[in-house]
Formats: sequence, C-alpha cells, structure tokens
Amino acid sequence: MRNYLEKILQAQVYEVAKKTPLEKATNLSRKFGNNIYLKREDLQEVFSFKIRGAYNKMRNLTEEQLTNGVIASSAGNHAQGVALSALKLNTTATIVMPLTTPMVKINAVKELKAEVILFGENYDESYIEAIRLSKERNLAFIHPFDDIDVIAGQGTIGVEIISQLIQPPDSIYIAVGGGGLIAGIAAYIKNIWPEVMIIGVEPKDADAMTRSLKENKIIELEKVGLFADGVAVKKVGITSFEIAKKYVDKMITVTTDEICAAIKDVFEDTRSILEPAGALSIAGMKKDIESSNITNKNLVAIACGANINFERLRFVAERAELGENRETMLAVEIPEKAGSLIELCNLLKKRNLTEFSYRMSNSQNAQIFIGLEVNGINDKNNLINDFQESRYQFIDISDDELSKNHLRHMVGGRLPLNLFQNKNTDFRELLYRFEFPERPGALIGFLKKMQPNWSISIFHYRNHGADVGRIVIGVLINKNEIKTWYKFLEMLGYKYWDETNNETYRLFLGASD
Repeated sequence: MRNYLEKILQAQVYEVAKKTPLEKATNLSRKFGNNIYLKREDLQEVFSFKIRGAYNKMRNLTEEQLTNGVIASSAGNHAQGVALSALKLNTTATIVMPLTTPMVKINAVKELKAEVILFGENYDESYIEAIRLSKERNLAFIHPFDDIDVIAGQGTIGVEIISQLIQPPDSIYIAVGGGGLIAGIAAYIKNIWPEVMIIGVEPKDADAMTRSLKENKIIELEKVGLFADGVAVKKVGITSFEIAKKYVDKMITVTTDEICAAIKDVFEDTRSILEPAGALSIAGMKKDIESSNITNKNLVAIACGANINFERLRFVAERAELGENRETMLAVEIPEKAGSLIELCNLLKKRNLTEFSYRMSNSQNAQIFIGLEVNGINDKNNLINDFQESRYQFIDISDDELSKNHLRHMVGGRLPLNLFQNKNTDFRELLYRFEFPERPGALIGFLKKMQPNWSISIFHYRNHGADVGRIVIGVLINKNEIKTWYKFLEMLGYKYWDETNNETYRLFLGASD
C-alpha cells in the first residue's frame, strides 16, 4: 500500500486536470441535518474525474508507445479523458465505445480528434474488442480502472480533499463502476485519516463490487443496467478489488428513482446537472443518512461526472419525484356513474395532482390512473391510509416499472357505441382542451363547477412544472343542455378549445362498435 501512496503523490495530472472545489451543499445540509460537501469533479474540462487517471497513465508511457498511439474502451468519460490527454501529448487515440453510449459523449470524443469505434452493448464487450485492436494495431491500451497509474491519478482527489478540509470528515461517498475511483481515494485517505469511513455506491442493477466484497472474490454479473452508463461494468478490476477489500467500509446500492432524485438535489444546490453515474454518491449518501439516522456529521460526496444527454432530463425529472417520495402513483377503481369523479377528488383533498387519466367504458366500474404530490414517506402513508379507509379499490403502483414507463401514457381507448344507445341518441360526447392557472386546488375546483348530471367520459391532466395547467376533458351531455355547457365555459374564465371534430380524437378515442 505504501507503493500506492507514493504513486498518488507523484501522479502528474495538473497539466490537464483542475484542482476542483469542495463546496458545501447548503440545501442538502439543511434538508438532511448534516454538513454535506460536494467534491465537484463535474467541473473538469471533460466534465468528469476520468481525465486524472487517463493523463497520469499516458504521461508514464514511453516515447515509442506515444508515437504508435493509444486505445481505450469506455462508455464515455474515460474516453474523453484519453482523447484530451492524447491531444496534450501529441499522440493519436482510438476509442471503442458501446453502442448504447449517449450521443453527447460520442460527439465530445470526436471533437477531441479521437477515432470512435462503436462496438458491443456494454463496456465489457467494448473492452474485449479494444484489447483485440490494441494487439492488431500495436496500440497502448489505457485501462479505465484496473491499472495502478490510473488508480493513482484518481487518488489525487483524496489529496485535494485533505488539503481542503480542516479536520477529517466522518464519511466519504464514492461512485463505483470498475473501482478505480474508490480505490485511488481510499488508498490515500485511509493512510492519512484511517478513521474516515469510505463508502461505495452502486446501482442495484450494476452491483459488481457489492457482490464481490460480500463473496470475498470477484463476481462477474450476467447483465448490468444501463441507466447509469458510466458505471455499467460487469466485473470490477483486480487491483481495485484488492484495495477495496482493505479499505472500503461499506457498500450501498440505489435505485434509478433514487439516482434521479439525487440529480435534482444537486441541481437545486448548484444549478448543475450531473449524469446518473455522477450523482450515485449523493443518492447513496441520502439513503445512508435516512437508514442509519445520521445527524450532525461532516459528509463528503464525489460529484464525479456531468455528461448527460439533454433528452434524458425529461425522464430524470419524472422519476425524481418518485425517488424522493414526492409523488405517489395509484390505480383506482370507481363506479361508472355521474358524480363519481368529483367524489374521488374530495378524497384527494387539497393535494396537487401530477397526472390524472380516465376514459369511460361500458362496464360498471372505471379505472383511473392518478399521480399525486406527497411530502415524504409519512405523507404518502397517510394518503394510502385514507384510501384504505375509503370505499375505493386501489393499487399503489409507485414502484411498478411497467406503470411508470408505459401504462401512465397509455390510459385511454374508444367509447363504445352501445353506451350512447343505453343513454338514448340525445346524448353526444364533447371534447375540450383547457388551460388554467397552475395552483393548488385549481383542478378540483374546475371539476366541482361542473353540472352533477354531466358524465365525464375522458379526462387527462399532467403537471408540466409550468405556471399553466393543461387538461383534456370529454363529457356526455344531452343535446338540450348544450347551451348550458357553453355558459359553463364562459363562466370558468379559462382558455379553451373545442376538439370535438379533431381528426386525431376521432381516430384514436372516438366511439366504436
């Protein structure tokens, strides 16, 4: 271990890397009752800590190796580190990247003049191809984590943390993929401040280090989740595993929703957006604080990367509320009769709705998808208790992946023609879009102003985080009451659009046999 310590202190990284700030996260600290600090590796030129290890390794190559060029396999951040280092050292770089790599990372590597080869579904398949090409083309392979010089480069983060704090923190939380980052930081910190807890964090569906430490041998996963693509590794490194066995105190695994919530937390503190792997440590820290009842401690989390596709932000925002128990999703069954929807809204009280989807059918009961804002796990439990004491059948689907990813957008269908025949031919379905000021209770207030004998046949609302709410509503109204409906529209004072003759509505939602 003395050899690791010496290599970390001798690492040559600052020709390209920055000494990143260690910032107190004011909102997170207040929210969780601890002094929480973020090591801002997302502020590196390539938006990731990976530049440290890549440059240190390449700086130690021979002149002949640099002349021939280098090759690496990476899901993105190590690739950018190698590519930038190659530019600085005036050599060529070839990067083998998985086919699933986000375009923001692929484009960033190309802009650094590296050759990009897309191969394989994950890092491990790309790694095998890169090794093959390194032998075929006589290129120096730059391993992303299982290399002493790479680990030493990442260890300079530990050197900086010690220089930036007056006294040792209680714990340092570190994202784990192949293990190079945690190995480097742990090897240095534990030799200087042995009392500091080193805690690794992995996704639940990519927990190779967690399983390996538990079994005391390297475990290769059959498959890995790709949401946190920067740590989507089936097998940890041999060197990083040996260091982790000696120095890592605990491993924590987190869900996709918890990672998304951590991205939001860091944004609220810094106005920066971390990638999923970059926010892993914060997600694990939050989970550890809550499960271990940690208070009044000094905690450090490594914000290790910010290479995220803009298109992924929609998914992150949607899942963040679930990840921090700020939203609950329910499937509710109500009687198919006039007034039932308003009765259900009374049960919801003044809670903000995040989504509400309903389509009338010809059965005795209707199924409704509801998304509701809640204020933490206790408030969610109170809501569930309210429903358990009500007459409604319901299912909590907040943890159901099918519902979260697909069914919430698929509630709908056509209105059967025989429903009109049962009511007689004087009834017709009208379809309208509305915009209204987005404020607590506005949606329920809208429903309560409707005539109790008007049957709602379609209803969809989704909170878009704006100051204007948007809904689509279908109603079954007797032709003799059309004028009353128009008076209702004017009385509301909201913007509205008549979509009854919209061709898309007729094609996908209109009445059918």
